[in-house]
Amino acid sequence: MKRHLISAADLTRDDAVLILDTAEEMARVADRPIKKLPTLRGRTVVNLFFEDSTRTRISFEAAEKRLSADVINFAAKGSSVSKGESLKDTAQTLEAMGVDAVVIRHGASGAPYRLATSGWIDAAVVNAGDGTHQHPTQSLLDAFTMRRRLVGRDAGLGRDLAGRRITIVGDILHSRVARSNVQLLHTLGAEVTLVAPPTLLPVGVGHWPCAVSYDLDAVLPKSDAVMMLRVQRERMNAAFFPTEREYSRRYGLDGDRMAKMPEHAIVMHPGPMVRGMEITAEVADSDRCTAVEQVAGGVHTRMAVLYLLLGGNEPAVTHARTEETK
Repeated sequence: MKRHLISAADLTRDDAVLILDTAEEMARVADRPIKKLPTLRGRTVVNLFFEDSTRTRISFEAAEKRLSADVINFAAKGSSVSKGESLKDTAQTLEAMGVDAVVIRHGASGAPYRLATSGWIDAAVVNAGDGTHQHPTQSLLDAFTMRRRLVGRDAGLGRDLAGRRITIVGDILHSRVARSNVQLLHTLGAEVTLVAPPTLLPVGVGHWPCAVSYDLDAVLPKSDAVMMLRVQRERMNAAFFPTEREYSRRYGLDGDRMAKMPEHAIVMHPGPMVRGMEITAEVADSDRCTAVEQVAGGVHTRMAVLYLLLGGNEPAVTHARTEETK
């Protein structure tokens, strides 16, 4: 593993499979009565969140505490950032406190890369989402969920997603989740198709390692997994489609559309969901929807990332058994 995790594009196939396999071992730890490992005892991890978050922040915090790290939560609201403090000054403050890792979410694309490469801080940096750029741990937990559902919990160990057909639907333009997933799923051998109205596709999408379609109904029968994305109104400064009703009719997933998918296919959503917009309640509450599984897998996957960045490169299960025998 490298020193930092900034982008899904930084990961090779072997890196990604190692993280997914380690996450499976972490999931087994979660099945035990005592769910903690002493791996990061004495290490300090700061969750540096400049944007609102529920799932990602809580997921990282749970992962850090299960690895016995000392956790400091930092929110921009109510901090010196609201008084005008720069990212550099905040980073140097954390460096003076001797932190070992920083998990950062920032509204500006490139902020985690800047933090990792500037020399302001001597700590591992994990990108928890930067602007519309990248969200690598989300793509890893999505791949973890796909591999479990489509290949099998035990059968998937050491394997990638070669030949699997994944469809990502919705607001691609503003989605860091879509960018990270396209890159990681391509690395893992999957065939990715993006489905969105032309106004919600980024410039240059033709150079991405994926196919593009404007017709959701044509793609669904060939999909092993369909990932629905929320329309990110908070990042929009113009009208990208006529009405919510029109968008939902063309690009929303309802029961009738779900019935067109193969029997083994799954429905995914990174959250938060807007029921009635990109996904109906019938689909969101069905057995084929993995939204809750993705949250659970997020803790295991982030434990794996932190373990490999800070704890060592030996298999986690070996470490866990060694600690149990002491």
